[in-house]
Amino acid sequence: MSTARSDARINFRLSNELKQTIEDAAAEMGQTVSDFAVSTLVQTARKILHDQQVTRLSDRDRQRFLAMLDGESSKPNDALVKAASRYKKQVR
Repeated sequence: MSTARSDARINFRLSNELKQTIEDAAAEMGQTVSDFAVSTLVQTARKILHDQQVTRLSDRDRQRFLAMLDGESSKPNDALVKAASRYKKQVR
């Protein structure tokens, strides 16, 4: 858990059954309910945000994309050539 100051809150209501499930899971993990809830929510939130930034291609689309990159008519534009040159200078 972060050692940053915790002054923000999220409040929600849930059934007694769900609360008991969360308390049981927190106890199994050796965490307080608050620590368990925060770590679980943050982990899930980060996964959702990451998944939204990833483009997934089918095998067919991946093959088409790679074929276009490897195609004879695929020539880098001036901006890409300059960016590659800058990158190579930084890596050396």
